[in-house]
Amino acid sequence: MAILSKDEAQAILKKVLIFSTADECQANLNGRTVGNIRYARNNVSTAGLSDNISMVVESRFGKRSGVATCNQFDDATLRRCVQRAEEIARLAPEDPEYMPLLGPQQYLTPVSYAASTAAIKPDYRAQVAADSIGLAVGKQLTAAGYLEDGAYFQAMRNSKGLEAYQQSTGLDFSVTVRTPDGTGSGYAVADFTDVSKFNAKALTQIAVDKAAGSRNAKALEPGKYTVILEPAALVSDEGLLNNLIYSFGAREADEGRSFLSKKGGGNRKGEKLFDSRISIYSDPLNAQAPSSVFDGEGLPVKRMNWVEKGVVKNLYYSRYWAQKNGVEPTAFSGNFIMEGGTQSVQDLIKSTEKGILVTRLWYIRDVDPQTLLFTGLTRDGTFYIENGKIKHPVKNFRFNESPVIMLNNIEAIGRPQRLGGNLVPPLKIRDFTFTSLSDAV
Repeated sequence: MAILSKDEAQAILKKVLIFSTADECQANLNGRTVGNIRYARNNVSTAGLSDNISMVVESRFGKRSGVATCNQFDDATLRRCVQRAEEIARLAPEDPEYMPLLGPQQYLTPVSYAASTAAIKPDYRAQVAADSIGLAVGKQLTAAGYLEDGAYFQAMRNSKGLEAYQQSTGLDFSVTVRTPDGTGSGYAVADFTDVSKFNAKALTQIAVDKAAGSRNAKALEPGKYTVILEPAALVSDEGLLNNLIYSFGAREADEGRSFLSKKGGGNRKGEKLFDSRISIYSDPLNAQAPSSVFDGEGLPVKRMNWVEKGVVKNLYYSRYWAQKNGVEPTAFSGNFIMEGGTQSVQDLIKSTEKGILVTRLWYIRDVDPQTLLFTGLTRDGTFYIENGKIKHPVKNFRFNESPVIMLNNIEAIGRPQRLGGNLVPPLKIRDFTFTSLSDAV
């Protein structure tokens, strides 16, 4: 039951609205069927499958709102869920930034579902783990990895006539390979909408090669270096580029709380803040990295340019902040796409006289939100480049760097790859700041 059709989902949501006595009511229904397999020390440790559907009901009386949730959908449960949301709304304080619910909207036709991914079975996951482990064992290395695949739906309906529905699929895979003595480590990660584009052996081979090649790393003095940052060093839950895009909020800029704040008030929309080769946009219909065609409030998500040839073109405006400033609101997009070139990571290495190849960054933390300065560590394969070739592995570094400065120090941009639902190219950057060494691998 976890994946409901549009008609099945909307039939449940219609009942919610029938039971509502509030001034306004909105219900969101989300479901998923997710399978996974996990392995460590060259052995499968866990595998599983989960189904879940949950509903969130928001009821409003004037500027007061209340929220209740449920995961059963018989009439009695739905009625009680609505009543609970209304009870909470009557007790809640008024929202000074209240915005009425949206009316009917027009949405793009989503391209985020692949039947092949939804049809994955446990034996497929087991074979992925076996193939990955086999490559590590063949080189006397140790692999730890995780594969998760799923089919999802989201549906929304409100008392103003808004109706939305979308299905999607996704597959996420990551693998870390270590040497027996623990001195070498390699990593690979990827995600896809369509499982037919996934190759576990190829990804594991990357991690195997990095692990084998990173034994007995040598120490380099901290300082400013030319670096090649692979996509995994740019994008993660706390990645440098993720943090950059999440900082494009108009309100934060207008209130003087971000790197996009203008001295004296206002924001820096329209200013050239990055290298002319930097262009970043969102597009829910991108074939390689599709995303949701509506956001959590039901606003339509469309293609949006954030940075074009180094110039800040748009900022994210919530509905409240947009109304306050007399502009159109911006739906919160589910992806970002950074334009790139045709060069592979190997091509970038060949063009580098001296530099450092960084596989991955982690433990990234804020230092100064006003300048987007972050600190963090390299890990899972860091290598010294000389005369266009990898010369030897190096010990990991702590870095202090801002993506704003980083995207002004571009030497070359590679071919974009999907990661974290986004498209991001590897980047060759000069004067990247390493501040100290780390003994971790």
